[in-house]
Amino acid sequence: MIFAQLISAHLIGDFILQPNAWVADKESKILKSKYLYFHVLIHTILSFIFLWNLELWWVAVGVGISHFIIDVCKLKFQTAETKKNWFFIDQALHLLVIALFSFYFKEFNLEVFKNHNYLKILMAVIFLTTPASIFIKILLSSWTPVTEEEGNNQNESLSNAGKYIGILERLMVFTFITVNHWEGVGFMIAAKSVFRFSDLAQAKQRKLTEYVLIGTLLSFGMAILTGILIKI
Repeated sequence: MIFAQLISAHLIGDFILQPNAWVADKESKILKSKYLYFHVLIHTILSFIFLWNLELWWVAVGVGISHFIIDVCKLKFQTAETKKNWFFIDQALHLLVIALFSFYFKEFNLEVFKNHNYLKILMAVIFLTTPASIFIKILLSSWTPVTEEEGNNQNESLSNAGKYIGILERLMVFTFITVNHWEGVGFMIAAKSVFRFSDLAQAKQRKLTEYVLIGTLLSFGMAILTGILIKI
């Protein structure tokens, strides 16, 4: 199960244990940023911990070295206009490296999704927290609405409330699917429609309503697709 183990380590290292301040520092200083090396070290240590096999130390080191090379390339070549594209290229390359290691150990096949359910569920849960939030944020970055009452709305909203609501709803949808209670997903959609979209309709802000609707559908869609893939 090297694939699931390394993916779990990657999700934690790249999304959960990497503050925004580190990202900003890396983007401005690139090779001169100490956080670039901290980030690579964290990935190496996490890979070793998840593998938990002294004989596979070279795999953890290989993941760390490849992560360093990929991150440096992204930082050097990305621009403000291509930042979104480079984010997905970066993630695809990291995934490719992990897949190659899995292929080397003859574990990169469909059987990886049929055994060790606890590792699959762990990988899915990790993805549906902060990583999924970041993916959705980047996908919606081109459509961020600007309203006249934006400042007032921000004052009325709890700090990071939307982020944590999204994480909780994705985890709940994923749970409903894994226990074969699809009616729970319908209940979640109905509940959010009542509490969220009624407020937006009263505010008469069509762009904001469409923005929230797209974000909600992406959030639910990710959770549903992840739940279906885990059950295959």
